Amino acid sequence: MEQEVIYRIALSRLKGINKALAQHIHETVESLETFFELPESQLQKITGIKGRILHEDNRQTALQEARKEMEFIRKGNIEPLYFTEPNYPQRLLDCIDAPPLLYYRGNADLNSSKIISIVGTRRATEYGKDFCETLIRDLSEYFPQLVIVSGLAYGIDICAHRCALRHGLNTIAVLAHGLDHIYPANHRSTAVEMVSHGGLLTEYTGYHRMHPAFFVARNRIVAGLADAVIIVESREKGGALITAGIAESYHRDVFALPGSIQSESSAGCNHLIRRNRAALITSADDLVEAMCWNAPQKQIVQRSLFPELTNEEQIVTNYLTQKGEGQINRMTVDLNQPLSQLLSILVELEFKGVVKALPGGIYKL
Repeated sequence: MEQEVIYRIALSRLKGINKALAQHIHETVESLETFFELPESQLQKITGIKGRILHEDNRQTALQEARKEMEFIRKGNIEPLYFTEPNYPQRLLDCIDAPPLLYYRGNADLNSSKIISIVGTRRATEYGKDFCETLIRDLSEYFPQLVIVSGLAYGIDICAHRCALRHGLNTIAVLAHGLDHIYPANHRSTAVEMVSHGGLLTEYTGYHRMHPAFFVARNRIVAGLADAVIIVESREKGGALITAGIAESYHRDVFALPGSIQSESSAGCNHLIRRNRAALITSADDLVEAMCWNAPQKQIVQRSLFPELTNEEQIVTNYLTQKGEGQINRMTVDLNQPLSQLLSILVELEFKGVVKALPGGIYKL
């Protein structure tokens, strides 16, 4: 069996290979052993494939690299996931550009009944991080077996992973490099925890260093693994929008958190919603309803992004949502509220965890 794994790794290492081409090779060649032993001319006749992918030198080089990778897999407790095997993420089989082989270190079920991907800006605001916390907390109460997928990047990605761990959900990071290191290094402790409560997944061999292009390629796996992709804050040209576009092409449900029109961090999400490329999401219930998921009745608790508010508190909250933040003196003018009354409302909102007081009499959600 180990030799078969080596052949699979070698096939996946050939430049230009993808799942569709690998499938064609399986259907036309007797075995992978035969594929790596036959001369190029004979393989061309059998498969109809032309080009460097069948060059004997390329195939032999791939085999040598695969043998080294097998050593890394054995020592690193890594599970190779080949597209013909049941442990391969079955949702990815629907994606034409899915990698034929993945490397996995973890214990979460990649074919769990419910998987969502949460991605967003690397410069997350408190608004976005608070929403992640609320969303994942509520979903964990509805669906304890839910798996959260993201990319281990700064901002929303790492926030989603940590929130999932905090609320007892398995979470999977899709990496843009091999499993011999973690990027960013600051997230290593979280990644180590995830191995026991989720996992680390990549299409790159062990010692493969990251490259800017790999991050874009990684996004297709983030999108393809999930039933739905949720964008929590993205700038107008943020990388999360690439993931949203890929998810659309895979016919995945896409959701986006709306934000202030004055917030750069929400410009991308607002654009997706405005163009009907994403459904608006403000709570776990929005997702449950849109996905037609049946949450256990005894666990359902109606929650929105904010707790129950009075009319006066809602007015102030709406103001801060639109403006992004407010200075107390300016707010008294804009809202036509006496200073003492406004301060009383803000103190109550702060107590409820809706607003934060900053130096200079500034308040923000």
